[in-house]
Amino acid sequence: MPIATASQTIGPYWHLIEHPEWADLTRFGAVGERMTLTGRITDGAGALVTDACVELWQASPACDATFPGYGRAATDAAGMFRFTTIRPGPLPGPGNAQQAPHVALNLLARGILGRLVTRVYFAGEPLNDSDPILNLIDDPARRATLIAHATGPGAWHSEIRLQGAGETVFMEF
Repeated sequence: MPIATASQTIGPYWHLIEHPEWADLTRFGAVGERMTLTGRITDGAGALVTDACVELWQASPACDATFPGYGRAATDAAGMFRFTTIRPGPLPGPGNAQQAPHVALNLLARGILGRLVTRVYFAGEPLNDSDPILNLIDDPARRATLIAHATGPGAWHSEIRLQGAGETVFMEF
């Protein structure tokens, strides 16, 4: 029987989600438009995923001593995660096209032998219509799985479905 390696399981690093401060990317004094991103993760049967590690990565604003550009959170008993960060701006993309503001999420959990990578874009963002990565997804219903919706001022929510009807688009790198 093969032994799981670091690329196959979160393994000995699971303790890193025991630090809830990692979910606050503004904790070092970052300046900019603060926002909260929440999400709920469900499996193919619609059951809550209560044991996931969610990593958030963003390239905008640029990382510095006050903004790490990276955070980590655990899902709770309701399958929910929560990050506090600075609202991202547009980024250069393939062919010098502008990418719409977005964050990347890595998902790790029991039964997922590698990481699942997806993006979260923001509803109402004008650059969504021309984003070169978002527009690689032909089906508008599938593309919509990457769009977070505002739940209040500076608050956004994303639903992530691991498989089945309404499955979130996951990316390979």
